[in-house]
Amino acid sequence: MKKQNSTKKSLIQYAIFGLIAIILYATGLHTEVIGFAQRGLLETGLMNPDIEQEDRVASLEGGNESLKEVSKNPDASYDLNLKDENGNLISLSQFEGKVIFMNFWATWCPPCVAEMPAINKLHNDLGDEVVFVMLSMDNDFEKAISYKNRKEYGLPVYTQVGPMPQIYHSSALPTTFVIDTKGKLVLTHKGMADYDTKEFRNFLKSL
Repeated sequence: MKKQNSTKKSLIQYAIFGLIAIILYATGLHTEVIGFAQRGLLETGLMNPDIEQEDRVASLEGGNESLKEVSKNPDASYDLNLKDENGNLISLSQFEGKVIFMNFWATWCPPCVAEMPAINKLHNDLGDEVVFVMLSMDNDFEKAISYKNRKEYGLPVYTQVGPMPQIYHSSALPTTFVIDTKGKLVLTHKGMADYDTKEFRNFLKSL
């Protein structure tokens, strides 16, 4: 009898967990639940972006000789057209000469959702010094706008209009790029990270 009661109790628990999972997926809240869990990883400090600006070396071999070209950071591309949440068309070139923090994200991406609060805090403090471009990869841009408004984030969200420059091509979400005032791409980070750190703030201010 005890074994039957235990089995019955387990089945009820599984049924409840299954029902919760179905509700989360049906309402789209599973992304935020997973994102909340992943946010705990960010708080450990293990997911901070690597801001070491190492020289990029390209080897060109010809005959018995090897020619090495060293370039600290590649040139960023400003040939990217965007549309903001009010329907205005904007070119990335409008921000040329400023420090740009550009993040590729989507509402269905748990890691993107996980790092968003820290980015929003960073924007609240450095929004006057750094241009923030939160580029949504959602097929329906209205979802990105609704998500931002529901979370009461002050971050400006955009959607892409036209082709993506090759230098920004990425198969990973989220992906973050930082462009300095001289038009150099000084940071490319694929995957989530905690950007609301003293080290990263100082990095942005140094650009």
